[in-house]
Amino acid sequence: MRSGISGSRGEHKKSLKGSMSNEAFITLAMFGVFIIIIVLASLFIDNFYLPQNIINLVTNYWYIIVMGIGVTFLLITGNFDLSVGGIVAMTGVLAVYFCQAANVSQSELANGLGLPYGVAVALALVAAMGIGAINAFFVTKLKVASIVVTLGTMSIARGIAQIVTQGAQRNTSLPDVFGFIGSLTIVGTVKLAVFVMIFFVIIAVIIEKRTVFGRTTYFVGANPEAARLSGIKVRQHVTILYLVSSLLAGITGVFLASEYISGTSSRVMGSEFDALVITLLGGTAIAGGFGSVIGTVTGALILAVVTSSATGLLLRPEWQFILKAVITFIAIMAQRFALDRRKL
Repeated sequence: MRSGISGSRGEHKKSLKGSMSNEAFITLAMFGVFIIIIVLASLFIDNFYLPQNIINLVTNYWYIIVMGIGVTFLLITGNFDLSVGGIVAMTGVLAVYFCQAANVSQSELANGLGLPYGVAVALALVAAMGIGAINAFFVTKLKVASIVVTLGTMSIARGIAQIVTQGAQRNTSLPDVFGFIGSLTIVGTVKLAVFVMIFFVIIAVIIEKRTVFGRTTYFVGANPEAARLSGIKVRQHVTILYLVSSLLAGITGVFLASEYISGTSSRVMGSEFDALVITLLGGTAIAGGFGSVIGTVTGALILAVVTSSATGLLLRPEWQFILKAVITFIAIMAQRFALDRRKL
């Protein structure tokens, strides 16, 4: 009788495991962590639980999520992209420089190329994708480790921005249209950029779950050699992902430059690591073959709550860095533990 009950429980447990993928399991677990952190923060910080405050958390992190989409797809294939923060700064600076009126001031920082807005943005995005192409070439052709390559191109991109701005910022002689998309609000105080982020997330989830391209991404990450032998053009696939990641970072740079109506080389300094952190918090494996965009969005929510809580508790910046690092480490270890227990 006991063996019958034990067998029934075992079959029930097995059916529960089979009804939910590991990606969904981790995402649900991390969403639970997000709720727990909100509850804990609400106990110590007045009005933290208010809906408007939660909305502000999401809207303030829209650019990290957009960068995180490209980082997620690449990390699923087992590759890093730490160049996204530098690309954001470079693209914003170039968009400003290309758009600034030509020969209108004695100050070099007030003069640009005087190109039409659309042309200026297009050229800046091409430059962003140029960084992505460099990443892809060194990673896929020369077989250089992606973390080394993208750290280098991150510095190159910021260096270009530094040269163009001469270590300062460009914020004059710009047409009125330049600040339009950055300041445009759609619902209440929610800006266009947030809806662009939502659009990109939806498209990314559809590609990830419903297309051959998405399934190929997982296959390449799980076993690149087997993928190559099965006829998949692994180099081409990774190249496309690097180009898309740089394009998403470039679009982010254009929106931020428009919002602040300026270009500076220090914009979103360190954001490439935040993009990587939210990807890891969302359950994407460093080794590749595992992860999801929804998980990355959940990771962004966790990071946003932790950062806002640290600010609300008046923690000094250095302690905020330590707090984020500790929570990231605990979350990743908890994911590993939960997956190992689930296999039992």
